[in-house]
Amino acid sequence: MQLARVRGNVVASIKAPGLAAHKLLVLEAVAAADPMGEGNGNGSGNADGNGDGDRASAADGAALFVAIDLAGAGVGEVVLVTRGSAARIGSDSDAVPTDAAVIAIVDSVQLDGSQTFIKR
Repeated sequence: MQLARVRGNVVASIKAPGLAAHKLLVLEAVAAADPMGEGNGNGSGNADGNGDGDRASAADGAALFVAIDLAGAGVGEVVLVTRGSAARIGSDSDAVPTDAAVIAIVDSVQLDGSQTFIKR
């Protein structure tokens, strides 16, 4: 599993049958030390994803990936993602052709005894 921040949505009018019931999210992998990508590591910024440097961190698209949403996440939220075959394990995703699934919305992250993120 890994932490990621929701950067946007993907809209596809024609999808594989297993994907029809799922929202598709554009995610950016983030470090536990700085889930909001603010460079100060304290996670004190707002959770709307509009902090300074927001677009520059993934401007080339290299760190962005698409996942199905099993948790009801929204843009700007920090989420927990499972990837690979584990993304297909679950009551409502058995027949979904995916290799990434959002499985939780993160409330807080604590690393080495310090709070690095608190959902606001």
